[in-house]
Amino acid sequence: MGADENHQSQDLKSLPLEDMHKAANARFGGFAGWSMPITYPLGVMKEHLHTREKAGLFDISHMQLFDLAGPDAVALLSRACPLDAGSLETGQSKYTFFLNEQAGILDDLIVTRLGGDHFMVVANAGNAAADEAHLREVAKGFDCRINALDRAFLAIQGPQAADVLRVAGIPGTELSFLHGFEPKPGWFMSRSGYTGEDGFEIGLPADAARELVATLFADERVEWVGLAARDSLRLEAGLCLHGHDITPEIDPVDAGLTWAIAKPVREKAGFIGATALLDKIAKGPRRKRVGLKPDSRQPVRSDSILVDTAGNTVGVVTSGGFGPSAGYPVAMGYVGKDFAPIGTQVFADVRGNRIALHVHPLPFTPHRYHKG
Repeated sequence: MGADENHQSQDLKSLPLEDMHKAANARFGGFAGWSMPITYPLGVMKEHLHTREKAGLFDISHMQLFDLAGPDAVALLSRACPLDAGSLETGQSKYTFFLNEQAGILDDLIVTRLGGDHFMVVANAGNAAADEAHLREVAKGFDCRINALDRAFLAIQGPQAADVLRVAGIPGTELSFLHGFEPKPGWFMSRSGYTGEDGFEIGLPADAARELVATLFADERVEWVGLAARDSLRLEAGLCLHGHDITPEIDPVDAGLTWAIAKPVREKAGFIGATALLDKIAKGPRRKRVGLKPDSRQPVRSDSILVDTAGNTVGVVTSGGFGPSAGYPVAMGYVGKDFAPIGTQVFADVRGNRIALHVHPLPFTPHRYHKG
């Protein structure tokens, strides 16, 4: 490790289980202020396919858990998010957002109702500090306690994930997709994930996480999977990465995510950014998030500009790479609404070469969530 690398690593936060990843010979890299396992000796292609076929274990401890409780917890979340928190049943989870007043997406979140006035919010790593500051600012005047939890956070994903947990004696395998609970004090578990596969996310104290990892690895179906395969898995599944596919400059209308905002929530318009969002819904999208499939085997990376046959700029790639399960390069991006129909051809400039792409349906691989 060179001096620059050493200096950089000192600036990055370490995962609570970092020594376990080093022992597994992970290759590390920086992501959202954290030193993260990018790949393991299995390699990104096999890690990806293993998750689709068996059970991949991901360390997602860089993500932030917020525990919210108090008489005004429902009111606070219904103000902070385009969400009717009071309509959630105990144990139900919901995909939602923090929006700014322009309806730009500050972050995308999963909110789970653990009890009458008790909720868990899962936020993205790169936005954790900003999310906490935003939430505390919105919470002024609300009777609600906000606790940013210090937890290890693990995701086990894949068609055999539930059976692995069942064999290991871990409670919660009876959950349906987008449901969660606290299996024991200090633990939070939900049937969720960001791979398109069935799976679970488990937040728990670091010591307990070490025991859980050891227990899970007693099952030969489990392999560590790094951030690189997590990215290719979520891209094949057509799932957005904040900071790329959704940002404070992108609203849920253009992103095609208004399905996450129930009609009664829109009508009540009590959430931050409601006026701007309703205006955008009324006017319709200016651009659309679409799947993109290169005609060649050449992957197209994020930030590649998209043009039409005449060379006019018509959009931008926001995520791109190779899809190991799809068997071809995959990408997502935004194009003007006239270029959004499936099959429309656009071009990306890749190192001076013009690569043809066609608009492709999302997701590239079908979701296989456990609906119960």
